[in-house]
Amino acid sequence: MRSRRRIPSYRHHKPSGLAVVTLSGRDFYLGPFGSEVSRQEYDRVTAEWLANGRRLVRTPGEDRPALHVVQVLLAYWRHAQVYYRRDGRPTTELGHVRVSLRLVRRLYGRTLAEEFGPLALKACREELVRRGLARRTVNQHVSRIKRAFRWAVAEELVSPAVYHALQAVPGLRRGRSEARERKRVLPVPEEHVEAVLPLLGTAVRAMVELQRLTGMRPGEVVAMRAQQVDRTATPWTYRPVRHKTEHHGHERVVYLGPRAQAILAPFLEDRPAGHLFSPKEAEEARNAKRRLAKSTTRKRKPRKAARRRPWRDHYDVASYRRAIRRACDRADVPPWHPHRLRHNAATRLREEFGIEAARVVLGHRSAAVTEIYAEIDRTTAARVMAQVG
Repeated sequence: MRSRRRIPSYRHHKPSGLAVVTLSGRDFYLGPFGSEVSRQEYDRVTAEWLANGRRLVRTPGEDRPALHVVQVLLAYWRHAQVYYRRDGRPTTELGHVRVSLRLVRRLYGRTLAEEFGPLALKACREELVRRGLARRTVNQHVSRIKRAFRWAVAEELVSPAVYHALQAVPGLRRGRSEARERKRVLPVPEEHVEAVLPLLGTAVRAMVELQRLTGMRPGEVVAMRAQQVDRTATPWTYRPVRHKTEHHGHERVVYLGPRAQAILAPFLEDRPAGHLFSPKEAEEARNAKRRLAKSTTRKRKPRKAARRRPWRDHYDVASYRRAIRRACDRADVPPWHPHRLRHNAATRLREEFGIEAARVVLGHRSAAVTEIYAEIDRTTAARVMAQVG
């Protein structure tokens, strides 16, 4: 790893008296050793070499190396491992990139990169359809493959003609391919939410109720910390450190009214620092309740094996979703995931205050996005047409 970070040194070639640097096994003579001109030339050639991924820059007229697709994909994967990171940890997009590149490598890894064209891309797309992926998911994977070759063009690994040819492959259109369509995400029926609430732990129940009121994303509610909640403002405001559109430079502000404040108040008192919603504390509360129940009954159940992995100090989206799923099973209602609660809030806000208010509360940049989340209220139209139609 240390040699990977090391920059080739500026050296003295004694037989000629010139300065020299060796890049990728090739010597570059820079001018008289110790001169300002040679230092500037050293800075230039090493900067270009580093910017080109520690590869020699191709000079005009020089033939491009005949790379195979697998070599291009490997170079792009190394770039993606650095690019798709947040706080030192890989983002979910990196996993999607891995799936896309793995498919191309399996089908066309030994093909010359210059020969990877539209027909090859369509073959990859058909393989994704054959696997049963939804149309939108297929289009996303195809876009990632195109993105890999666009990066390869920028790095001069392949000719621009390769990427331009791939651009001619359009995305699949609704109803005009064999790819299945995703089911539309609808709000959770209120009676299903009410049936599940009594079966949830204190922390999970609070998160569900907060989402219904504010329209927060699951990732935003599980990451809440006391220090991120400004209680001096009216209403309170919560600014997530990490959110979906932060890489676009957008700020996310969640407004917390009186009902949301009442839900948060006990957690803010108990946990003035750190995450507000802790599965560790929820488990301790459940265990205390079980011990109390055991003390009132004579029959003892077999003791379960102790949990080997320690409880985390906060929920993530997956553990939050699993907690809701277990409660749905116990309540005998169709399972639902917490992101659908954002649709509940959007629909309610649209009905009561209009699409623009719903857009601002949900943090969307465009009302067209809010339309996806907010179900259209058809009762008004039905009432009007009953009178005039």
